[in-house]
Amino acid sequence: MALYIGGQGSPFAVSLAYAAFSFGLFVFAPVWGAIADITGRRRAILVGTAFLSTLAVAPLTVTASVPLQIACRGLFAVFTAGFQSVILTIVSESGGESGRGRSIGFYSSARSSGAISGRLFVGYLVGVLVPTDLYLVVVGLGLVATLLTLRISDPTPPSEATLTAGRLLREVRGRLLPGGARRELFERTGLGWLYVGIVLRNMTEKGFISVVPVFLVADVGLSNVVMGAVLAVSPAVRVVSMYGFGRLSDSIGRKKLIVGGLAGSGVQALVVVLALVPDGQLARIGISSTAFFVHAVTFSMLTVGTIAFVADVAPVDRESELMGLRSTARGLGGVLGPLVVGVLATRFDYATAFVCTSVLAFVAAGLVGRTLTESFSPE
Repeated sequence: MALYIGGQGSPFAVSLAYAAFSFGLFVFAPVWGAIADITGRRRAILVGTAFLSTLAVAPLTVTASVPLQIACRGLFAVFTAGFQSVILTIVSESGGESGRGRSIGFYSSARSSGAISGRLFVGYLVGVLVPTDLYLVVVGLGLVATLLTLRISDPTPPSEATLTAGRLLREVRGRLLPGGARRELFERTGLGWLYVGIVLRNMTEKGFISVVPVFLVADVGLSNVVMGAVLAVSPAVRVVSMYGFGRLSDSIGRKKLIVGGLAGSGVQALVVVLALVPDGQLARIGISSTAFFVHAVTFSMLTVGTIAFVADVAPVDRESELMGLRSTARGLGGVLGPLVVGVLATRFDYATAFVCTSVLAFVAAGLVGRTLTESFSPE
């Protein structure tokens, strides 16, 4: 989508598509988390949101104008916000307390395997299919994924509570504006500051990711196929690193992984700028690939550490809520970051935008390093 929009619009239009996606996560993650916690019917939510997110892409099989692509991206986020929060809760509960890190790592490795195939596949298909046909392939894969979710079992029993509009509104308001026991948990564990760190980190990360395909093609000079291969470096490495860091988190705890992952987002943004220095194509490819290797390692550290930390400190009846707030924090950073990068890239250039926003990730690492309380002490 970034390449299609970048070919027709400005850098700001490219970043706006990612901002629309992040806005959907920001607004609807707490809504889906509340529904899951009130009803306990996580499996039904999982299947429903998988199907609805597929339908959100369907209009692009008819026409793929820039405004419609941005709108569909935002609508897709409305439903994928529910899918992400619920699947993470199911995965963390399935692993139990002692094996939570390994369970999260295994899930994340499987997700990365799909990302490898997707990026390589799309890098090729962009050159041989028109946009509407490519989106038809995406819809087909989404329907297959929906069918597969029917085989997932949820270890959490359903609740007998009744879901009403009033209760849903109260739950969502309490999650976005926590008080009492909710606020005490945030202050005691440092969870509130972790969410702040995630916002800052995602301003760097999502601003970077929203435009980096265009940067690699337009500024670094890579072909579409090579660009797809470079982007696939990160998920390829994450297949191994996610599981590895999952096991490591059960040995050394969560905090070290979280802080390292936050700082790494700033490092990757600086490394990719170095791809502009050499004249040789192979050197540029190598440096670009190194940036995504750094992305893979630090993303794995942060993802595994954060999800395991949230699951450690969350009461049983609030786990979907706190997982949803993680998505909300990521979404807020994802709204602001692409807009900031889009403005800077339009006013200056992509490299300047990456350097400026890298500072936010380093600030996040320092903040969380000072405030977060380790949640897991290996025996």
